[in-house]
Amino acid sequence: MVKKFVQDVKSEARSVFTLAWPLVLAEIGWMAMGLVDTIMVGHMPNSAEAIGGVSLGGVIFYTAAMFGGSILFSLDTKVSQSFGAGDLADANHSLLNALYIVAPLAPASMTIVWLVGRSLPAMGVNPGVLAQALPFLRAMNWSTLPLLLYFTFRRYLQAVDLVRPVTFALISANLVNLVGDWILIYGHLGSPAFGVAGSGWSTCISRSYMAALLFGVVVWQHRRHKLPFLDRPLRPDFARVAELLRIGFPVAVQMLFEIGVFATATALIARLDAASVAAHQIALNCASLTYMVPLGISSAAAVRVGQAIGRCDPVAAGRAGWAALAMGAGFMSLAALVLVLAPRLIVRAFTPDVLVMQVGVKLLFVAAAFQLFDGLQTVATGAMRGAGETRIPMISSFVAYWVIGLPVGYYLGFEQGLGAVGVWAGLAVSLAVIGTSLVFAWRRKVRMLIAGSADRAASLVV
Repeated sequence: MVKKFVQDVKSEARSVFTLAWPLVLAEIGWMAMGLVDTIMVGHMPNSAEAIGGVSLGGVIFYTAAMFGGSILFSLDTKVSQSFGAGDLADANHSLLNALYIVAPLAPASMTIVWLVGRSLPAMGVNPGVLAQALPFLRAMNWSTLPLLLYFTFRRYLQAVDLVRPVTFALISANLVNLVGDWILIYGHLGSPAFGVAGSGWSTCISRSYMAALLFGVVVWQHRRHKLPFLDRPLRPDFARVAELLRIGFPVAVQMLFEIGVFATATALIARLDAASVAAHQIALNCASLTYMVPLGISSAAAVRVGQAIGRCDPVAAGRAGWAALAMGAGFMSLAALVLVLAPRLIVRAFTPDVLVMQVGVKLLFVAAAFQLFDGLQTVATGAMRGAGETRIPMISSFVAYWVIGLPVGYYLGFEQGLGAVGVWAGLAVSLAVIGTSLVFAWRRKVRMLIAGSADRAASLVV
């Protein structure tokens, strides 16, 4: 029995991998876009203030945008289950009603970003950084609608197994952004030199390009299946809208919990010496890079699980989730090994500073300790989302990060004098808690799905 289960999981792993690798590349492409912006403004005369402005504006914008975009993760659940059931018309119905969510969500997000930007002068932000952050933030804010449309079309397309256009969109958008930065920041090809604001406008253009490209793919996909792009009637189905919000809102809140805890950790470490702050940023960049792989696998897990549930095959859903978990755990174990074996080489790639090296090496050892658990919690969250369960990951995130991890990190970092290493140790504890709890939650969810299917089959026989 165990041997057959392992063989089935291995077989499913091939399907998960086929779906996951383009999504992993897409996540890396998403991360690269912000990196390109930082590098391009870093060559301006006032590079420190320019980088600071892009960093501050980016944090504000992405916090609001990712909250809104995460609500649309509910399409992973609804569209993949409809696709698994062979009901593309219902998948199309979910897409239409997701657009009705985007319609008020975009101006609401833009208003929040605008209000936060208006309040920055009263927060004591460095005047030089503030002078760069505000025009960048104003330009970036206009990318909200195309970004949310991109999220909508992307979630739909990956749920119907069209993932390569998503990868192409992000990779090519990086090229659009790079050229746009070169033209708009520095005033090439007859364009005025907008400075840091040019980076924001370039990002806005690249996101409009991504949304338009994926929109074209969605239209092509509907024509191929002889379906109208938007089902009739065009009025909103408030029951479907409510269902999408019920699934997606906990995902958005969970995202806020995660963003908030790392932002708070950064603020705490900022109270320490400059070397600790720099080492924290280096380690956080490394951890964020490795995180992109299980994040892509997580999306694949949500789709494969949702499709299996749509086919009324809970056993296959379980296999898909376990295969994705094994894949995520395998990669993150290798990532941990690299962090353990080459921490000095990694830190030296960022800086030769001896003090930063000393702290950075220790932080990378801590990062190595939580890699496995970070992979497990990310992939398990995706698998649970495919099954329509988003509240348990949300609650687990709150308890693990804010009730356990952050207090432990503060105690070790400041009461016990371990500094940045202590704060990171608290984060490691929280990830160990959430990773372990979500694996057991997924196991329980699979058993419930199989038991529910058996009960339905028995009632039909009777």
